[in-house]
Parts: sequence; structure tokens; C-alpha cells
Amino acid sequence: MFDHADVYALGKAEEVFGKVLKARADLREQMVIQSKCGFRFADERGPLRYDFSKEHILDSVNGILKRLSVEYIDVLLLHRPDPLMEPEEVAEAFHMLKTSGKVGHFGVSNMNKGQIELIQAYCEQPMIVNQLQMSLFKRDWVDQGVLVNHEAGKASYFGENLLEHCMLNDIQIQSWSPLAKGIYSGKNGNDLSEAEMKTRELVAKMAEEKGTTREAIVLSWLMRRPAKVQPVIGTTNLERIKDCHDAIRQSEFMTREEWYSLYVTARGNNLP
Repeated sequence: MFDHADVYALGKAEEVFGKVLKARADLREQMVIQSKCGFRFADERGPLRYDFSKEHILDSVNGILKRLSVEYIDVLLLHRPDPLMEPEEVAEAFHMLKTSGKVGHFGVSNMNKGQIELIQAYCEQPMIVNQLQMSLFKRDWVDQGVLVNHEAGKASYFGENLLEHCMLNDIQIQSWSPLAKGIYSGKNGNDLSEAEMKTRELVAKMAEEKGTTREAIVLSWLMRRPAKVQPVIGTTNLERIKDCHDAIRQSEFMTREEWYSLYVTARGNNLP
């Protein structure tokens, strides 16, 4: 599976990928291709903004297909919430893209429960993905559930009941930045906090004991959650991608005690 967006490297990421597919057309049917739309960069007409208008969605997909050198994409995500969204327009655009064969499935990114429900109320196609920032470093998705009826829970900014809503409605949760830029698995540790340094050390210790990589430990913690989170690896380093592979196996065997040890250490304080 390959995750794209029309704004990554101003479209150049899709163009480079498209050149490979143009040279090796046989690869297309061996992969799932996902892309996103909804961003408009600052230009003479206005500042950075979001646009879920029917016209922009349709134009964006045509651009995506052209850059990728493909006739269809498997999944299209709406990138970030547009406050001016007209759900009827989104529904009409999705219907046209589905019936024309340009998009197989649809989803969202960075949206809360209510926003998903609003779009779904107008769209006949089910939203099958919600891509969110989630990791051992970005833990509010766990904290919110743990700190129910607790003062500290007010500091959590993750959408209320969002994980539960996705689980109940068969919406695949994807995590962007699941390795948090390598803060626990390879980034220079000179500017880390005490909690971050201790977590880094614990990750390294667990990786050594299990005969695996630090990346696999960090990702397996994320994947151990029953929500079945699907990490989206953002690195362009082939060796680092290989280092992530064992996360699937590690997530199956990570114990409750190991999971909580990582969580509590990363929090920097005990659970209430």
C-alpha cells in the first residue's frame, strides 16, 4: 500500500511515482494506491486554505491520476476538515468519481466523529479510512480514554469517542508520523526531555531483548491497541522501512506489561 497526497512535494512525489508505474505498468495491480485532496496553497487568490467543493475534488483527482500515470486510485481521502464544506457537494463528487471508475473507496484524514458522521449522512459510499497523527510520542488518543473523569483529561485534544466510532463503523484507523520522526528510534538525543530519553532507552532495551529493531518496538506498541491501527511509514530510507517490518510480529506478542511500561515511561508520570 502506498499513501500519497496531491500536496506532497507540490505534486512531485506523485509524479516520480508515476514515472515508475509508466515504466513498469505491471506493478499497478500489485499495490493499493491511496491519495488525498482538499489543500490549496497560498496564491494570488488567497492564503493556505482547504477546499472540499465538488469542482476542486474532481479537478484534484484528475491531477492525481495524471501525475501517477494511472486510470484509477483505490482510496481517496479528504485531507483536512474544510469549515466551508457543503456535504451535498462532497457526496456528488464522490458519486461521480465512483461511477466513473476513477476512485474505488473513500475516507478522511484528521477528522473527528461528528465530521465523519456529517459526510457519511450524505454519501452513499462508506468512509473506510480515517488517517490521524498517532504514536508513542503523540499519545492523546490513549490519554483521552484513560483520563475519563480526571482533571488531567481536559488537556487531551483528541476527538472524543473517535476511536470507538471508527471501530464500531469498520473505519480503518491509519497513523501518520507513527515513528514521530525517530525520537525513540534513531534521532539525535541531545535535546530530549528526561521522559523521552528514558523511553528511548527502554525501546532500545526491549529491541535488544527481543532480537528486533527499535522501529519495530515503537510501531508494535501502536499496533497492539485493539483498534488495529495501521501505521503509515513516511521514511524514504529503504533500510528504515526494512527495520519496520517486524512490527507486525512484535505486536502479536507484546504483553500488557510491556505495553504499559512503554506508555507510562513516555508519559513521564504514573497513571491515576
